[in-house]
Amino acid sequence: MGPPFGLALPPGSDPQQLTRYLRSAHDDFVSTGHLDRALRPLVVESWRRSVDSGINPESALAPIRLDDGRLAEIRATHPLAQVMPVIRRLLVDPAAECGLLVAVSDAAGQLLWVEGDPSLRSRAEQMHFLPGADWSESSAGTNAPGTALAVGGPVQILGAEHLSRPVTPWSCSAAPIHEPETGAVLGVLDLTGGAEVVTPQTLTLVRATVAAVEAELRLARLAPQLMSERPSLVTSGWSAPVVPTLEVLGQRGARLGYGAADAGTTTTTLSLRHSEMLLLLTETAGSMSGGGMSAAELAVALSADEHSSVTIRAELSRLRTLLGPVRLGSRPYRVLDQVRTDVAAVRGQLRAGRLRQAVAAYQGPVLPTSTAPAVERLREELHMLVRSALLSGDDPDALLSFADTAHGRDDYEVWQAALTALPASSPRYAQVADHVRQLDRQLA
Repeated sequence: MGPPFGLALPPGSDPQQLTRYLRSAHDDFVSTGHLDRALRPLVVESWRRSVDSGINPESALAPIRLDDGRLAEIRATHPLAQVMPVIRRLLVDPAAECGLLVAVSDAAGQLLWVEGDPSLRSRAEQMHFLPGADWSESSAGTNAPGTALAVGGPVQILGAEHLSRPVTPWSCSAAPIHEPETGAVLGVLDLTGGAEVVTPQTLTLVRATVAAVEAELRLARLAPQLMSERPSLVTSGWSAPVVPTLEVLGQRGARLGYGAADAGTTTTTLSLRHSEMLLLLTETAGSMSGGGMSAAELAVALSADEHSSVTIRAELSRLRTLLGPVRLGSRPYRVLDQVRTDVAAVRGQLRAGRLRQAVAAYQGPVLPTSTAPAVERLREELHMLVRSALLSGDDPDALLSFADTAHGRDDYEVWQAALTALPASSPRYAQVADHVRQLDRQLA
């Protein structure tokens, strides 16, 4: 069997003839339950999954699971909210001009945004294609967003390839959106309309938009938007400074970024020892005692072995030459300038109750290769802080975003919590249940 991500309209095919053939095949399947005609393997497998989930091919409509309040809450905290301007510019605006719709779902198949041609939106609402509706495959039957989640790749569904009869007048092209660093599925981008949306060109457009979205997510992590958080500098001719940032999550060596808003930023990758030193000094910068550590304290924090204060001072002297505008004071050693860290960003999102954003910001353990005792303690504390917040909540999207990462893949409690939080109709339910069983066998 070939890959499941084929085009709905093979090159050279006649759309009208294929549409008639699909309608006849759909009628036969609905009336007999048997498939006597050749259809794409992707469609055949999806129909069978949908029927096994209890979908009624004659009348199934996507259930509306999110009321306005819950929808607004999820939108406000979802990682894809920050890239909606990119989606609107690259896909929604052209789609609206062409009389089409663009939808964005979360990782569970719930539609969060449906935008585009107003008249088409009104028609689509009659089949429950609207924000808050669950278009996972096992809730709505075969459809591009839900089936894309089920198979993990781009999908086109033409007309009567939809299993539910009320949806068969429509066609759609969709592709999953992944968190660029961890690979976790964040949701699906979908283009919906008539048969014109299942050409090779439209699928290419959807996939290109997804690539741009994932690039924007990566850029947002590398160069966080700090403009709203720093003092406004409106004096003509002055360049607003960017507060230096220190990234240590999932990094073998910390990345220090600094520069000016209109001149770009400079990024320096530090050695592991210098990364450990700068991280520990930034962590103590806001302490009640005024911050800072002595050379002897740093020596103990960095190694269980005995290190001389002279060695520590020599390393700090070399570190100073790499810090650009960031100044180090002495007696005690301390950071004299504000430095934002990704560790503090995760803590801030958790304090604000923005669990999905905290999970998105948590790109991995703190300096994972470090064996410095103080760094190991910080690594464990932050990891447990994120886990505790996840396990005390019931957000399947946040749980899956964590579980899909290298640092969550073997976490039995997180996967079990995700299974408990997922509705049985979720396209990921069977896969999560299977992974829980595998972890259970490994732990037995």
